[in-house]
Amino acid sequence: MAGGSTGASGRAGGKAGGEFVLKPWELHGEAKEFEKLGGELAKAVIALEQGLAALGAPWGADQPGSGFATVYGQARGELVGGLRGLAGRVAGVGAGLHTMAARTADADSSAASGFGATAVPAGPGVTGASAGTSAAVNPTAPGATPGAAPAVPTDMSV
Repeated sequence: MAGGSTGASGRAGGKAGGEFVLKPWELHGEAKEFEKLGGELAKAVIALEQGLAALGAPWGADQPGSGFATVYGQARGELVGGLRGLAGRVAGVGAGLHTMAARTADADSSAASGFGATAVPAGPGVTGASAGTSAAVNPTAPGATPGAAPAVPTDMSV
């Protein structure tokens, strides 16, 4: 990966030849979206449960109604349980993306320090692609490695 996972590739168009670039600040942003969607889905499941409960048992107590109630009750429980699980899994994707972002930043910091670079805070107001490219290593500085990866921002907040 030219430029490291938080830097630019240096090629026009960015991604070429199977190369990929991970930007921790973008992963954190997407993680927040998944967490938000998981929360919204959980609220929708609660609203569904309340709506179904408000319907009561309109099918009656006769033989066909009782048969329907048996099947419906089991299916309703499975549906609601599955939707609750889905909401948790969607939010869990967000947690996983936060972990991935933190590990990516740690790996980049370790790699950068191995080449003599130091992690540089992104600073307030520095977000997106500018955070990874604005604090590049000065290749002419004493002890610097020519062509070294850009410094890694330490503040990954969105």
